Amino acid sequence: MLAGDQRSIVVATDPEALARLAAQRLIARIELRHDRPAICLTGGSGPQRLYQLLAGEFEHRIPWGKVHWFIGDERFVASDDPLNNMAIARKLFLDGRAPAANIHPIATEAPSPDDAARSYEAELKAFYGADRFDPARHLFDLVLMGIGPDGHTASLFPNAPALDECERWVVGVATANVEPFVPRVTLTLPALASCEEMLFLLSGDSKRAIATRVLEGEDLPAGRARSSGKTVWLVDQAALPESLHGG
Repeated sequence: MLAGDQRSIVVATDPEALARLAAQRLIARIELRHDRPAICLTGGSGPQRLYQLLAGEFEHRIPWGKVHWFIGDERFVASDDPLNNMAIARKLFLDGRAPAANIHPIATEAPSPDDAARSYEAELKAFYGADRFDPARHLFDLVLMGIGPDGHTASLFPNAPALDECERWVVGVATANVEPFVPRVTLTLPALASCEEMLFLLSGDSKRAIATRVLEGEDLPAGRARSSGKTVWLVDQAALPESLHGG
């Protein structure tokens, strides 16, 4: 636990150990919720080994018929485009295991990112059963998160108006700060916060500098993202800030 902070840090020895720890935490959250577990996935390269493990070694531990799978943000490209986050997750572990009705992609065939955001917000509210969050009842059991080189998380970029959105659950993002430079759709901070556990995944020495900036308190989107339940940063040794080595 960081001093004066509600985030906790779990250190893995290497990327493989990190992916295994993430799989174990995800399955633990599913097991705690026996009726209708909801997992919010993340895109990018960070979770790909985790997804492979869920399709292989850990497959038998997931009650596929019960778990619902959502996505924290999406690139506004076709659903079968290689850049589509949910398409990657489907290819790596969901298709052939999760019932189609339990997979909840963002509808990028909508006319615009804003239209897709409104549609996904309506879907989330229907799943949750209310139009406003109840602090005593979370939307997700686990939200997986990554962090970009500029400190963005999901598709919440530094200094973007979406960071201050308090009413909407999902918004369209016209311009991305990093590659690929395509429009996005993203859950907002309040929607991401409505979870039992928010789990950041950081692996590799390329993540160390930005992890240091965020964990030392710089005002960046990844620093603002917190669960109303438990927030965990799962970091391998290569990404761990120097100030936390040996702590």
